[in-house]
Amino acid sequence: MAVKALKQFLDSHRVKYTCIVHSPAYTAQEVAESAHIKGHSMAKVVIVKLDGVMAMAVLPADTKVILQELRDLTGHARVQFATEDEFKARFPDCEPGAMPPFGHLYSMDVYVAERLTQNDQIAFNAGSHMEVIQLAYADYERLAHPKVLSFST
Repeated sequence: MAVKALKQFLDSHRVKYTCIVHSPAYTAQEVAESAHIKGHSMAKVVIVKLDGVMAMAVLPADTKVILQELRDLTGHARVQFATEDEFKARFPDCEPGAMPPFGHLYSMDVYVAERLTQNDQIAFNAGSHMEVIQLAYADYERLAHPKVLSFST
């Protein structure tokens, strides 16, 4: 979903958001710094495979996915990180690594780290390495319907 399409999606659901344009940044921590957002409020998307099925793990930029925790909490036998080659075709209108955390738009389940839910506001890549969307976590939860689990450090 391109930046324009993401904004249209949010507008159609009457979500108030802020768009932040920043210099090119590629890691979630770099994006947070470039956009002047605290790392715990910047949501990064990590694509994982749960028994071979791709899903989004969404967590604060300043944390890491603990695959063992994700496996235990989801009940899947095999949990691993997906490679960019495995998932890039799912996001044809996004720059690699800049996917927004709306899995239902890409036919994927979404798992959100519990720590991210403690923020009033979250920010995330909007499909590009130069634009971030910031909105209320409550609005994100209402639209994305994520499964909230504790799987990050």
